[in-house]
Amino acid sequence: QVQLVESGGGLVQPGGSLRLSCAASRFTFSSYVMSWYRQVPGKERELVAAITSTGGSTNYADSVKGRFTISRDNNKNTVYLQMNSLKPEDTAVYYCNAKHPSGRAYWGQGTQVLVSS
Repeated sequence: QVQLVESGGGLVQPGGSLRLSCAASRFTFSSYVMSWYRQVPGKERELVAAITSTGGSTNYADSVKGRFTISRDNNKNTVYLQMNSLKPEDTAVYYCNAKHPSGRAYWGQGTQVLVSS
């Protein structure tokens, strides 16, 4: 059974940092574009950052550019999201997504990030 397991969420003060991890198993991780999404209650899930299968290209939502960095380690089947200069509006459940060029996609269960003083 395919698994995407997020970790690293929690409570952090404004201006602080967190590093999210998403460990993948039971699929060919290196063939998939990996992304981080986030969602707050009552709103649609939004794309935060994405990275190509080789890690050669990334893209970010305007709201996180310059503060967040997505990376991946294909040897460890893991994708990361380094989040710096966190703001209260970054509070959300963060989800890991894997998408194959064929259209097949998988989601993790999410990890809560709360930015509050």
